[in-house]
Amino acid sequence: MSDATLHDATQDPDDFAVQIADQVESFLVAVTEVAKGDEPDSAVPFLLLEVSQLLLAGGRLGAHEDIVPDERYEPDTGPDADVDELRENFARLLDPIDVYSEVFDPYEPRKAPVPARISDDLTDVITDLRHGMAHYRAGRTTEALWWWQFSYFSNWGSTASATLRALQSVVAHVRLNQPLEELDGLDTDQTPMGDETLEFEAGRVMAEEIGGPLGLQPGK
Repeated sequence: MSDATLHDATQDPDDFAVQIADQVESFLVAVTEVAKGDEPDSAVPFLLLEVSQLLLAGGRLGAHEDIVPDERYEPDTGPDADVDELRENFARLLDPIDVYSEVFDPYEPRKAPVPARISDDLTDVITDLRHGMAHYRAGRTTEALWWWQFSYFSNWGSTASATLRALQSVVAHVRLNQPLEELDGLDTDQTPMGDETLEFEAGRVMAEEIGGPLGLQPGK
């Protein structure tokens, strides 16, 4: 199986592995294009759409029975591609709304929200998906599916879900013409903070101030 596998006309388009690989590849191609910054006015709505579609693939992997790889030890895929440039591009593109607060485990009580970055989240998801794609393109279909399923549960599923909530919140604030709180001074190298501290740190930024640069229009 080669790099052309994803477009091999002999593959059954109804095959589970083909469908998941197609969704993964579509996400990787689309968000990489967004990161170039050629169309900043549509960045947030487009990312909202792409992350939503990716999580459909994740849900299918999550609902699937446990996938067992063919080999006991994972074959070496070589070093993961560097994502620093992607991360920096996303950070610049999403600067007004990049930092948000997140609760990692909704079933673990009394945990304070912690700061996170959409740019970090997107590149973490991309790294996981690329790793599985390397297996898929090398012909190790079961290994690819195992990796995508395992990393969905252990990392990229929750990360993409948190990113989706942040993006959806931005779109909702703008479309509903509601003020949006910017976490001024909040960053990911700080220790977790409680609600009162988050409220103290948050500055008021009207939705229209970020709506224009990010391609969103407030509701009427």
